[in-house]
Amino acid sequence: MTKDSSNAMWGGRFAAGPDAIMEAINASIGFDKRMAAQDIAGSRAHASMLAAQGILTDNDAEAIREGLLTVLSEIESGSFEFSTALEDIHMNVEARLKEIIGEPAGRLHTGRSRNDQVATDFKLWVRDQIDAAVSGLEALIQALLVQAEAGAEWVMPGFTHLQTAQPVTWGHHMMAYVEMFGRDISRFIDARARMNESPLGAAALAGTSFPIDRHMTASALGFDRPAANSLDAVSDRDFALEFLSNASICAMHLSRFAEELVIWSSAQFRFVTLSDRFSTGSSIMPQKKNPDAAELIRAKIGRIFGANVALMTVMKGLPLAYSKDMQEDKEQVFDAADNLMLALAAMEGMVKDMSANREPLEAAAASGFSTATDLADWLVRVLDMPFRDAHHVTGTLVAMAESRGCDLPDLSLDDMQSVHATISDEVFTVLGVQNSVASRMSYGGTAPTRVREQVARWKEKLG
Repeated sequence: MTKDSSNAMWGGRFAAGPDAIMEAINASIGFDKRMAAQDIAGSRAHASMLAAQGILTDNDAEAIREGLLTVLSEIESGSFEFSTALEDIHMNVEARLKEIIGEPAGRLHTGRSRNDQVATDFKLWVRDQIDAAVSGLEALIQALLVQAEAGAEWVMPGFTHLQTAQPVTWGHHMMAYVEMFGRDISRFIDARARMNESPLGAAALAGTSFPIDRHMTASALGFDRPAANSLDAVSDRDFALEFLSNASICAMHLSRFAEELVIWSSAQFRFVTLSDRFSTGSSIMPQKKNPDAAELIRAKIGRIFGANVALMTVMKGLPLAYSKDMQEDKEQVFDAADNLMLALAAMEGMVKDMSANREPLEAAAASGFSTATDLADWLVRVLDMPFRDAHHVTGTLVAMAESRGCDLPDLSLDDMQSVHATISDEVFTVLGVQNSVASRMSYGGTAPTRVREQVARWKEKLG
């Protein structure tokens, strides 16, 4: 096969032949340039440590640190020219640094490797993303607290199996998501604490013979300590996997809420009205107002969970220490982080803008025999009836109401006494949905008093 025919197999994109193919598959600058700020922060800390240890002169270290700031300024302004031939962000930065300050730039890499450098950069980037995710979650929780407080007394149906179960309050439902997203915050914070060990100074895999001070660079970069094993330090990607795992759980929570918003905003439910800012129209049906933002959030779990599976698959068979496979660790994390932050911002916006429709909520809460459990509880509490017997009596009354096309409160006292003679007219005090939710005073219950207590607790927690 001739060289020309071989090239034709690859297509015009790789017209230069195998060398171009190798450059394309080997280069990561197209995506890892996002870590420029972290790479430069790590290099500045490393240079300062080398000077403090007498490995670099103070003049060389200062030239390196100032030169790196110039490089960062060029990158942030958009004037920096990235080169695929230089493979990655680390070599691009170092090459430009040499153009700016000359020979001292070549001393920067003393006592480290690209292996510990990239692990440090990536961990710093993920740590920043965790902080951003926590901030986004806190903003979303604040928006939910506003909704919960405003609707602490608004009655709506609570569902199991998407069937009307018992009356709850709008505030109680909003607070359920506060608890979910609160757990997401705690998972991200836990992961941040666990990952906060510095790989810098682990070098290629075995450490270095230079008298470096890894505690100094760890402290300068905001790490709690240096990683204790150099092999593990350069080959660990648990921090990225934990981020993706936590992001997947968070996206699942967002997706559940998005599904409810899709259902609630439909003409059949009319529980909420979403603002025009987070809805779209139809190209053919002028009456349509589609909850597209919620639907897109609902879909984000696919991309984020896929990223988690992809990186787990990349890492699952790698022997220690570093392998080039690990270059495939970043794009998935970058994409997941972008989509998580977008979903959080969109959900915060929808929650801030949406209006709960009190009348349809309360009308739905009163339908579907939602106070049947209240009736059963009353039979136990007032008539001292065993719960299983009360359950049977209540079921009989539900069947009677259903056959007549009415709800439980619409049955007469005679109707109820025909099933159990000792039922008194006091029973009607528990059959109203307002009475039902007010009675649920157990800790964590739906009573408005309890909802307001939980709102106050979260306000204090968030400061």
